[in-house]
Amino acid sequence: MTIEFVSLAIADVVRLTPGALGVTFAVPESLRARFAFRPGQHVNVRAVIGGAEVERCYSICSDPAGADFQIAIKRIGGGHFSDWANAKLTPGMTLAVAPPAGRFVLAPGQGAPRHVLAIAAGSGITPVMSMLRHALSTEPETRVTLIYGNRRQNEIIFREELEDLKDRHLDRFTLVHILSQGEMTDTPLLEGRIDGAKLRALAAGIPIRDLAYAYLCGPGSMIKETRNALFALGLPRERVHHEFFAAGGGAYRAKAAASTAEPAPGTVALSQPLESHAAESTEVVITLDGQRHRIVAQRGETVIDAALRAGLRVPYACKGGMCCTCRAKILEGEAVMRVNYSLEAWEIEQGFILTCQAVAGTPRLALDYDQM
Repeated sequence: MTIEFVSLAIADVVRLTPGALGVTFAVPESLRARFAFRPGQHVNVRAVIGGAEVERCYSICSDPAGADFQIAIKRIGGGHFSDWANAKLTPGMTLAVAPPAGRFVLAPGQGAPRHVLAIAAGSGITPVMSMLRHALSTEPETRVTLIYGNRRQNEIIFREELEDLKDRHLDRFTLVHILSQGEMTDTPLLEGRIDGAKLRALAAGIPIRDLAYAYLCGPGSMIKETRNALFALGLPRERVHHEFFAAGGGAYRAKAAASTAEPAPGTVALSQPLESHAAESTEVVITLDGQRHRIVAQRGETVIDAALRAGLRVPYACKGGMCCTCRAKILEGEAVMRVNYSLEAWEIEQGFILTCQAVAGTPRLALDYDQM
């Protein structure tokens, strides 16, 4: 399904840290329903930089119940879009923005007391901030514990607002800062990186088994370790949700497909070498917005790159296997994903792939972007 972008004016730009901006868009009343969102969702943003179209995915930081529509853009070393945005964006400019999407969302409260744990690192706070704002402003029976890791104090995004939320909701919001490169303190537990051992130590004061949900957002290594620690402490898998904000460990990998003379439709193989699955070229049939398109993918070329080279506007954002924007279902043939940081096991079993990571494994591959 094609992502439709809308030109939105920037209402405000604020400096959150020396390397991060808060960008608030002016969403006209006529688009309010279209840009309604759930806490934790993201938007794709597109701009022309140096004559080339560049698209990125950013989480919405606002409370859905409020009037603002804000994203945060943290500068990343060598980040083409983030460097440009931090240097150039000002109120009054416009950006092309797609309607909200994403499945990393806060489950709605049912009015009964519940305790939600959030673990974030760096810019992983951005979707969590939307969850915090919403839960604390609209769910009087919900308690939230946030464990938030950064390198230094001056890199803590939303630092002042988090402290203010803690002061205003003393009985409902517990905030734990962990700094990996900060000054030495009298509490070694609050120094270093968030990992499984640190979470197990902090969990002494958290009734893990009684948590309604845990939301993890940050680099893959942090998510992998804290996720496994929560499982070991007795929190069921269905209560743990995560979103990767940087590649590097923790990716879900499916087992290799069984070797058959005629590959079953929807087969997704991940553990065998890419070269053993790729022909010199592959005919790829793409269904998008009800129309079928035939393209040719070269050996080792991802479906996304082949489609873009052919001039198709297929949906994508991060191109790192994390945001799930490019999800499609295999109708015929096989594909190999290099990594998968966002598809659930049931989606892989049903033949869904991330086309930014998928390389054809058969001479013909048919995909459908319209199947949800």
